Amino acid sequence: MQLGLNLGYWGGGDNHVNLALAREADQLGYSVVWAAEAYGSDAPTVLAWVAAQTSRVDVGSAVMQIPARTPAATAMTAATLDSLSGGRFRLGLGVSGPQVSEGWHGVRFSRPLERTREYVDVVRLALLRQRVAYDGDHWRLPLPDGPGKALQLTVHPVRPSIPLYLASIGPKNLRLTGEIADGWLGVFVAPEHAAESLDLIAAGRSAAGLTMEGFDVVPTVPVSVGDDLEACAEPIRAYSALYIGGMGSRQQNFYNALAVRMGFGDAARTVQDLFLDRKHREAAAAVPLDFVDRTALIGPPDRIRDRLHAYASAGVTTLSVAAHAGPLDERIAALRTVAEALDAAGLAS
Repeated sequence: MQLGLNLGYWGGGDNHVNLALAREADQLGYSVVWAAEAYGSDAPTVLAWVAAQTSRVDVGSAVMQIPARTPAATAMTAATLDSLSGGRFRLGLGVSGPQVSEGWHGVRFSRPLERTREYVDVVRLALLRQRVAYDGDHWRLPLPDGPGKALQLTVHPVRPSIPLYLASIGPKNLRLTGEIADGWLGVFVAPEHAAESLDLIAAGRSAAGLTMEGFDVVPTVPVSVGDDLEACAEPIRAYSALYIGGMGSRQQNFYNALAVRMGFGDAARTVQDLFLDRKHREAAAAVPLDFVDRTALIGPPDRIRDRLHAYASAGVTTLSVAAHAGPLDERIAALRTVAEALDAAGLAS
């Protein structure tokens, strides 16, 4: 199993912190540093900045939003980042959600699976440096009856194939991920429940005539090191509440639905009610310790080492840790603790 670092969303006040974390991950031998985007900072700019100031670690988007760019623009960005980084870019894509897709990007959220499939088709066609001609329901290139022509990407990526990941939560999207992607970007992944998602991914792989061999299973897992589990869980509760309660509406929140499927239905409903009522602190306090413990690395180093065994046994191939809270020295110490725990567990690859 390899390690990754998820920087999350890039905030103006955290620039020096995130860059220091990325440099530390580079020195510790982490395999990849991921950056996210929602409706603030964009992932590609952050990744170009990180790639320019690291030497070995890969940089990846977790995720670039599908409604934010045409597939051709995404292919251009991916090829450019791969070239600038010396072949260190990983392309993670996600369809986002209705509120961001329609409210921020002005793109209808209907038929997200079909849109994702076509989007990936066009991105891959462009990255192969073939002339892009595509006749789909969502993308028609060139447009018919006009002056457009099938064009070929002029930038040469370093590698013949840039790894492509999908962020997915729902059963159908998990199947699609297995069928068309090179890896899965997971969230709130508990080793005890991982088989439910990985079985669906494996079914998608099988439908495409593929196996799980070489497929990268990449959950993002918050980390908080210390002897007191409650104290360790405290800063992670706010992160959990944001997604379970605030990412989406009461009618459609993919993260809330995931928590329900994991057996936390009552807590998920309470967290969402409180969060949508703008009672954010109460919502965070309502996140059960058991949920945090299952989906994060909390506790002393020996306990974290044991949880790494559980993730590896569940099928995780790259564990991306997120050190969201605390001063910089504590976050750096957390990255080192996880790297040392992985070595002590005999799991490093």
